[in-house]
Amino acid sequence: MEWNELVSLVDRIGRCSFFIQRTRYLLRHAQQKNMKPAAKSRRRKAEAGRQLIVEAARAHFFSHGFRSVTMDDLADELGTSKKTLYAHFRSKIALLEAVLADKFASVEAKLKEVTCTYPHDFSAALQELLSSTQRELDEIKPPFVRDMRQKAPHVFKMVERLRAELIERHFGKLFVEGQRAGMVRKDIPAKLMIEILLTMVQGIMNPPKMQELGMTPKEGFTGIIKIVLEGAITRKGQKL
Repeated sequence: MEWNELVSLVDRIGRCSFFIQRTRYLLRHAQQKNMKPAAKSRRRKAEAGRQLIVEAARAHFFSHGFRSVTMDDLADELGTSKKTLYAHFRSKIALLEAVLADKFASVEAKLKEVTCTYPHDFSAALQELLSSTQRELDEIKPPFVRDMRQKAPHVFKMVERLRAELIERHFGKLFVEGQRAGMVRKDIPAKLMIEILLTMVQGIMNPPKMQELGMTPKEGFTGIIKIVLEGAITRKGQKL
């Protein structure tokens, strides 16, 4: 074979190799592109299924306590298998944690809506914050508090942390705005008022104390807020 022919052959082989590699790349890219919508659809379906489980568990746990509600009960209600439930949640405690996270997310959304709607209207914001908080607490019945004490005291630490964050974030802003509006005492720092509120909530609104007092979370929080506000609000604010 002549040298020129050999060079030409090598050149053709190189072009063929490049074409093959390019074709493979395009095929892989097309496959990945086609897979993305399918993967997103599967994720959305899985997330929707997970949320249905959380909502069903939330309704039963808060009303009847989570000890009396089995995974079989939830599976029957949802028309699915217990295996499917465990595919989303490794245990009943994991489902409980998801229910509490979902609860706090809904509370956060509502309180944020209130503070955004009434950024400079202390009286309206206070009334709406208290109403929203009481409505949310009304969902939680004594059997749930009892089960938290007996079966999941460690999970309550997560509740305390999330609750403290909500109080600091939303009621902290409210107290500052109330001081600006002349409806909350200025001789006591807003941060100290929040610390007092947090200490009272932590000391009273826990499963053992709630059972001891024979109170619901809604009743306990209402009493705490009443005491704190009556000590913090000025005469102008008390006229609301």
